[in-house]
Amino acid sequence: MAKSFKTLDEQIQILQRKGLIISDLEEAKDILLRENYFFLSGYRLLFMESFANRLFLPGATFEELYSMFQFDRHIRNIIFKNLLIIENNIKSITAYNLSKHYGIREEDYLNLKNFTQEKKRKKQVEDLLRKMKRQIRINGGQHQATIHYTEKYGYIPLWIAVKVLSFGIVSELYQILKIEDQDAIAEDFGVDTSRLVVYLPILANFRNLCAHEDILYDHKAQRDIENTKYHQLLNIPMTNGEYVYGKNDLFAIIIVLKQLLRKDDFFLLMSELEYEVQILSDRLKTITIEKVLDRMGFPINYGEMVKL
Repeated sequence: MAKSFKTLDEQIQILQRKGLIISDLEEAKDILLRENYFFLSGYRLLFMESFANRLFLPGATFEELYSMFQFDRHIRNIIFKNLLIIENNIKSITAYNLSKHYGIREEDYLNLKNFTQEKKRKKQVEDLLRKMKRQIRINGGQHQATIHYTEKYGYIPLWIAVKVLSFGIVSELYQILKIEDQDAIAEDFGVDTSRLVVYLPILANFRNLCAHEDILYDHKAQRDIENTKYHQLLNIPMTNGEYVYGKNDLFAIIIVLKQLLRKDDFFLLMSELEYEVQILSDRLKTITIEKVLDRMGFPINYGEMVKL
């Protein structure tokens, strides 16, 4: 059935018919106009009796729904800025290692022989190098550093080129490197290569989600991360031999960031998250903060991560 346009008054009426209490109609309409009914209502399931009847819990208010929207925005910004740190780190470390081994000109570091020589992955390598060259060509013309190197030296070294490559492209680049190059980069992060191969595409996915202001708190990655010592140290419960939290949820991202960020950066990240959790907890009336944390994949003792 095709959707039809709804005025702000009609949007308000839909929410009220489903049992949501709206005390300030004008404020609610202003919020719906600015923030978009569709995205705001993306948090409604937390406050509903069941998925079947789509009715709000008795006493649920528009203020609570909007508080959840704001909470997600705030934690999205916190996660985003830390993902940007990792993005910059992986670009810098990758550029350093490849430039050291293969040279600083594009024809050197983008040479086919520098990457995995597995026959079954030949097309993957060729396709990715083609995408890299295209991004460097298109995006390079919009950045002062790349323009400077092109005009003055006639080429763009990798440590400059990575600035115009997306996190997704750099993540794919890591997948096609020779194992010795993958190992060197992973060692700089202090993790196993097998883990970094899994982590980078997941982080790139969450990074893009954050950049486009999509709903973050209950987003699930397409792939699970491996079990870590943090799952065990936090005594995360298990069901059918699998950990309930920290596998493909937002807490899995926290576990990854714990391993990749510097200690001070991670401490600040956790402090900011705990502050936002406390603010939301004070604003919730019809549901508990534990319900929200459960949907995020956060164990109750998640704050202990800073001490581990």
